[in-house]
Amino acid sequence: MSNTLVAKLLDTKDFHASVYALSPAVAVFDCDGTLWSGDAGSSFMNWTVDTGLVSREAADWIDGRYRGYKRGEVSELAICGEMVQLYQGLREEEMRRAAREFFASRIERNIFPEMLELVAELKSRGVDVWAVSSTNDWVIEEGVRRFGITADRVLAARVQVKNGIVSDVIQDVPTDEGKVTALARVGVTAPDAVFGNSVHDAAMLALARRAFPVNPTPALLERSALEGWAVYYPASVAQPK
Repeated sequence: MSNTLVAKLLDTKDFHASVYALSPAVAVFDCDGTLWSGDAGSSFMNWTVDTGLVSREAADWIDGRYRGYKRGEVSELAICGEMVQLYQGLREEEMRRAAREFFASRIERNIFPEMLELVAELKSRGVDVWAVSSTNDWVIEEGVRRFGITADRVLAARVQVKNGIVSDVIQDVPTDEGKVTALARVGVTAPDAVFGNSVHDAAMLALARRAFPVNPTPALLERSALEGWAVYYPASVAQPK
């Protein structure tokens, strides 16, 4: 990042105060890395492989695709969709049960208490709170229940479910500009506050009356400095030196 461009840092008190000062009507949150640390999408994929939920053939296929993604040969949009298509042929009931077990055992402890407090306060003020994620809807719907966010306010990667069986027909993969598109489909075109941690949230952040990068990745930190977005790090994650 340029030596002359450094994003302003907010402490927790100022971060919360800045959000409340907006008196927002609509607030939008990314999930992985924003409401909790870590990537629940790839973690769930690995967990379902390790626990034998998916076949060895399917596990080998997604492993190859994910390695390609890490090498830059498979796009973010493609891999996020394929990580949901992986479960075709399984019962949705199985997926929801797996998501409950996975989130409780692997992710719940990583929830940022500062974000839990913020969302609870916003909801108590009547703010319309949305969660938008490129992770599958089973995990995200399960995770954001802890924040009081209902399934009808979740926009996540999903495939069609037919007669209770997961298909490979993609319905949505909200990432990059796709997050803006997903929000527009439900009538959210000018949110007051948007929270995200990744450069894949940048388009959505730019949509907001005020953008709040939380626990930003290096690429988003650089973008935040350019845009003049103040950034926030929850206490459990280290700020860059």
